[in-house]
Amino acid sequence: MSEPFSTEISDRICTHMNEDHASAVVLYAQAFGDQPQATEAQMLAIDANGMDLTAQVNDEKVPIRVNFERTLKDAEDAHHTLIEMVKQARKVAK
Repeated sequence: MSEPFSTEISDRICTHMNEDHASAVVLYAQAFGDQPQATEAQMLAIDANGMDLTAQVNDEKVPIRVNFERTLKDAEDAHHTLIEMVKQARKVAK
């Protein structure tokens, strides 16, 4: 059984995304955060309803809330949802 969301789960997902998938986080900010000019981004928190990012847009740090299309069940659901969102964002970026 997968773990429900907690601060620890959020921190683990954010650290992983920021360290290993930084380009995906920028895509989330650009495609789902309505910040197409974002050049850098960091995931600050994730919960069942969405994720909080901060993005570098021009010379300014911009806070972004990206809401998910549905409520996520657990960390595994978040994993699959984030992968699908990257795929969607890459299609739009082409």
